Amino acid sequence: MNVTKNVKFQKEVDVDKGPTSQMMDTEDTQNVTELALALAKNAIAAAIKSMEEAENPIKNIDWITQGEFTEERGRKQIEEFISNWEYQGRWLHYTEFLKREDVIHSFHYIYCVHWSIPTARRPIARTTASVYFTIKINTNKPPDTPIDVSYVFESHSCVHRPGMTHFQEKHLRDIIEAKYILMNSNIFQFNSVR
Repeated sequence: MNVTKNVKFQKEVDVDKGPTSQMMDTEDTQNVTELALALAKNAIAAAIKSMEEAENPIKNIDWITQGEFTEERGRKQIEEFISNWEYQGRWLHYTEFLKREDVIHSFHYIYCVHWSIPTARRPIARTTASVYFTIKINTNKPPDTPIDVSYVFESHSCVHRPGMTHFQEKHLRDIIEAKYILMNSNIFQFNSVR
């Protein structure tokens, strides 16, 4: 009889302990399964990205060195880089040098590439999209150092670097469409005032 009381007492103590080891094993198994699933998804995404990059590699050019740099050579290099971008033939662009900024230990040469889609009906486009390039020349680096190039799309804050991202024509279309919407909404407002 004493033995039976001890078994009952032991069962009551086990119930009061909280989660059993079997429940803890189930939770651990779920955590491991979730982790494995997340790792598998990341591996698949990385493999897909790798395959896409192999089929469509990011294009870049051999940029000149700081010692070879002039304003005109910088403009020509930007034109050469843009010639690697994939976009529909209806787009036209023009690259111009805007200004040189003196910054501590470097000079920033700013260029603007204006993009538009002229048509037979409107040979001079009403709106353009701009891409701003910055070529940074660091005065503390030797002349054989390649120039540092970055660019941003008008109204975007993401800074791109050559050879790091694919050009997406969609950025240009979005800028043009946003300007058309803005222009048309203002015309509409002016007409409603009269």
